[in-house]
Amino acid sequence: MKSQKQPAHRIRAGRHTVAIGRPEKVLFPEDGITKADLAEYYRAVGSRMLPHLRGRPLMLERHPDGADQHGFMQKDVPEYFPEWFHRVELPKEDGTVTYAVCDDTASLLYLADQACITPHRFLSRADRPDHPDRLVFDLDPPGEDFMPVREAARGLHELLGELELPSLLMTTGSRGLHVVVALDRRAPFDDVRTFARGVAEVLAARNPDRFTTEPRKDARRGRLYLDIQRNAYAQTAVTPYAVRARPGAPVAAPLAWADLDDPELTARRWTLATVDRLLRENPWQKPPRPRSLDKAGRLLDALGE
Repeated sequence: MKSQKQPAHRIRAGRHTVAIGRPEKVLFPEDGITKADLAEYYRAVGSRMLPHLRGRPLMLERHPDGADQHGFMQKDVPEYFPEWFHRVELPKEDGTVTYAVCDDTASLLYLADQACITPHRFLSRADRPDHPDRLVFDLDPPGEDFMPVREAARGLHELLGELELPSLLMTTGSRGLHVVVALDRRAPFDDVRTFARGVAEVLAARNPDRFTTEPRKDARRGRLYLDIQRNAYAQTAVTPYAVRARPGAPVAAPLAWADLDDPELTARRWTLATVDRLLRENPWQKPPRPRSLDKAGRLLDALGE
């Protein structure tokens, strides 16, 4: 006998009431996590997450058949999205793309209703899409051992400190860690990417047996790849506090730098099941002010002399 379809789960958020259709739909079969559970999580975490979303074009990772089934990445906003949902039209090589922009809790809940498990954000804001306000180093382990990721993150943190650039740390909820630098939006993406490549090359030169900037997997020889490829127009990175479509519903979680000392740290340490503990503290509560790359670039050049 088939179970009865439940009525929509309605959640009031600001000026809007968002209906979560098929709230009983199980999105994480191994964990019994439903669409209603996902929506309630995003409501609970909205105040933490929205500062990292507002004004940013999004890539939507949707899994309407559940996280264990093949999902899809969506750029263009469907026509049926409500009128109040913020959109922005930006250029691409052969035309334009109309991206979703999540500015409030109602929008975050509506994305959950659309089985958007993971919103991936631009590193720039929609008003100046060519000028990023975030620089990201993406660190994934070369094998099963997570220790190289922790070592690379610590090395980047120290090197960026030499360049007088404060940095933030987060798990991706997938495989690795992100090291993030807040920028003042003066430099275009090409300059930011060139700077990031220079930083990675210095760290790799200091640790040639552990790290590499070689994009070809067959040339890495077991070393961790210092990936700076996300620092480009229309590239995206997972949003802090976003859920990932993996068993256990892991969360992309902001960390304190002291967390690197924990030998149990992995990319999936935090999940929906442990989110209450995650939200007790906010290691990013006082983020560093955005910085210019002018002085950092001069200091980086001096390291190569």
